[in-house]
Amino acid sequence: MITIGQLAGYVGVSVKTIRVYHDKGLLPEPDRDASGYRRYGANDVIDLIKIRTLAEAGVPLARIRDLRSASDEEFQRALREIDDGLTDRIRGLRATQGRLRRLAAGDLAPLPAEVGAHLEDLARWGFTPRWVDLQRDLWILVFATHPDRAVALFHDQAEILADPALRQLFLDYDQAYGLDADDPRIDELARRAVEATRERYGSDELPGLDAPSEVPALIQGTVNASSPAWQRIDTLIRAQLGV
Repeated sequence: MITIGQLAGYVGVSVKTIRVYHDKGLLPEPDRDASGYRRYGANDVIDLIKIRTLAEAGVPLARIRDLRSASDEEFQRALREIDDGLTDRIRGLRATQGRLRRLAAGDLAPLPAEVGAHLEDLARWGFTPRWVDLQRDLWILVFATHPDRAVALFHDQAEILADPALRQLFLDYDQAYGLDADDPRIDELARRAVEATRERYGSDELPGLDAPSEVPALIQGTVNASSPAWQRIDTLIRAQLGV
């Protein structure tokens, strides 16, 4: 027979924890011996190991108490449910760990390989690092919030930039970043953008997200906020397209 301190030491818990288990009805409290000490046996060690294992697995103490009176079949079924829950938690933790590691590497979210290749093309075509970074952040936002439409929207933009003339329009847009908002080149750039848009889409509705969403406005607001010139270009384009 062993003391409560020895029991705590063998199992790896504190004496206070054992007393909590006594109070909660998880571990029967033995009678005191002639010397006034409570003595514990092998069964108490085994029971305490079970309790500690279940508690470390995140099982609530009330649930552990109920399991003490469960049949062997019920206990085994409960263990399988707990194991399944742990598997789900581990999967979630691994996903979170992956996101943290990508964040540490400077990647907010994974993008399809074709988007990564497209971003490399942007740099090769002469777009500024500022523009490439902006495009990366915006595609992360679109793929994260509207994965069902993101691929189609991306393919539409990729097709546009595959056209040398249209690509030059975007390059000029990129270079307009530092212009004064009243620079006359802005009016000409907006006119070209409207003309190219009408030629590509005609009277059809511009491609976008099927369901009502704040994301397009959020994206355009992010772009406009970075440059007064870009903001004025957007205002002119919208006015001329009537959107």
